[in-house]
Amino acid sequence: MSDPYVLPPNLPKPVDDGAADHLEGATLPSLELPATCGEKIHLAAAARTLVVYCYPRTGRPGEPLPPGWDEIPGARGCTPQSCAFRDHFTELEALGASVLGLSAQPLADQIEFARRVELPYPVLSDPGLELAEALRLPTFEVAGMRLYRRLTLIARHGEIVKVFYPVFPPDRNAADVVDWLSAHRL
Repeated sequence: MSDPYVLPPNLPKPVDDGAADHLEGATLPSLELPATCGEKIHLAAAARTLVVYCYPRTGRPGEPLPPGWDEIPGARGCTPQSCAFRDHFTELEALGASVLGLSAQPLADQIEFARRVELPYPVLSDPGLELAEALRLPTFEVAGMRLYRRLTLIARHGEIVKVFYPVFPPDRNAADVVDWLSAHRL
């Protein structure tokens, strides 16, 4: 059984396949998605500066990963990525950013995860991949599930101004976002 909090060595690195090249300059869609805070969050109106990190799915301690999970470039690392955003949350807030996590997992799974790792920001549940459809975000399929490929969007006033894709290693993504926001202040 693997530990979802730890990235194993020799994970395959995802390559930039161009699937996110169209996103910078795009407008966040007018979508409301259920969140772990108990409310629906309207993405386009969520914050002046919004960081949305999309990830495939979080694991649970003691539960097996989908078959071949560690061999799928970019699949592994959702828990370390989320914990890194948790650990950098104060810095992100100080830079004027609001943070949202997002995956295709059901809300009950998201609530359990957010409580277990003590996330100070909401996580959105998008089992219908509405955001993926609206923005043509990259996805993949494994074990009968269609999931988000890992990427992070930074939007200002509803316009996507920066895209991190592919994200690797996932546990460094939050620090990369802090660095970018520090260099590109409003």
